[in-house]
Order: sequence, then C-alpha cells, then structure tokens
Amino acid sequence: MTESVRQMGALMRKEFLLEWRQRYALNGMLLYIVGAVFVCYLSFNARRGQLTPIVWNTLFWIILLFTAINAIAKSFVQERAGRQLYYYTLASPQQIILAKIGYNMALMAVLALLGFSTYAFVLGNPVADVPLYLLTLALGAVGFAASLTLVSGIASKAENPATLMAVLSFPIILPLLLMLLKISKNAMDGLDRSISYGEIGTVVAIDAIVLTLSILLFPFLWRS
Repeated sequence: MTESVRQMGALMRKEFLLEWRQRYALNGMLLYIVGAVFVCYLSFNARRGQLTPIVWNTLFWIILLFTAINAIAKSFVQERAGRQLYYYTLASPQQIILAKIGYNMALMAVLALLGFSTYAFVLGNPVADVPLYLLTLALGAVGFAASLTLVSGIASKAENPATLMAVLSFPIILPLLLMLLKISKNAMDGLDRSISYGEIGTVVAIDAIVLTLSILLFPFLWRS
C-alpha cells in the first residue's frame, strides 16, 4: 500500500513538472479565464446592475466548463506512445489513472478558486452562502477532473482526439453540470442548506461512479 501511494505521488509530481516546464499552457488557461471574465464585464456592463444573479451563475459555470475541457483534454493526448509504454512497465493502470485524476483535481480546484475570485471581483459577488458555493466548486472540480480525464484517455486512442473529446464529454458532463447549477443557485439565493442535500448527494454519487468506472475500465483501455 505504501509503495503504491509513493508511486502515485511520483506520477503526480511528474505531471506537475511537465505542466511547469510547458508554462505556456498554464498561462493560456489563466489568460482564458481573465479574458472571458473581462468580456462578460464589457458585454453586460455589470456595474450598472444589468447582470441578474441567475445569468451571473450560468456564465460562471460556462467559463469554468470550457476551462476544464481546455485544461484536461491534453492529459493523455500529449503523451507519446513510447512514453506510455514506459509508464506501463513502471506502474499499474490504476495508479496512472488515479495520479492523473488527482493532478487534474488539484489543477481544477486552483483554476476554479482563481476564476471565482476574479469573477466576483470584476462582476460583483451576489452569492449569499459562500461556503456552500465553494463546496459546489470543489465537487465540480472532482467531477470535471474524473470525467474528462477518462474521456481524454479514450479519445487519445482515436485519430482525431479533439473532436472525439468534445463528443464524448458532453453527455457525461451535462447531468453533473445541471446539478451543480442547481446547488450553486441555492447558495446564491441563501436558501437553507438542507434543501441542497439531495442534489449534493447526487453529485457525490456521480463523482464516485465516474471514479469507480475509471479504475475498472482504464486497465482495458491501457492494454490496447
């Protein structure tokens, strides 16, 4: 067990080093978030109160969704066949997929917090229950990371991974996104947290199912 955790830590460290070496990708994601927020500010002229809370919430999750796709789509696509074969000799498929999901979770959590901070600073913060909203961001980061990492692994085996990534991710992300929108809207309205328990349980169940499927199905995908 200790050896397995150590190997997963080494794989996650490898992901971080690769991302840091190619800083243009990370800088591009940060620029995308800031640029999207600034475009929303110019388009809706939010300082005049023309941006309603429901539009504020919807726009934020749209920005976060496309940020997640851009950030996670390259998880397996950027890996060369020779490097993947080398990983196959070092670690088990479960360790590889869990390490990539763990790294993408951390990356999405940072991007979500940064995006929320920038978005709230520029367009104002109408959220009444901030802790519940942050919990929604954390659940969304886990769901996006787990779902899109698995889809990236599947798409990397195709000739046109970018197109397949977009086609496969939509039906997986849509139900998760609908639940996240509902929970975050309850947080914005300041409703009693017990009202959101059902949706929170659904999101946790979706995240758990995707994580379980990743562990069970990825070994078959990896052998191919």
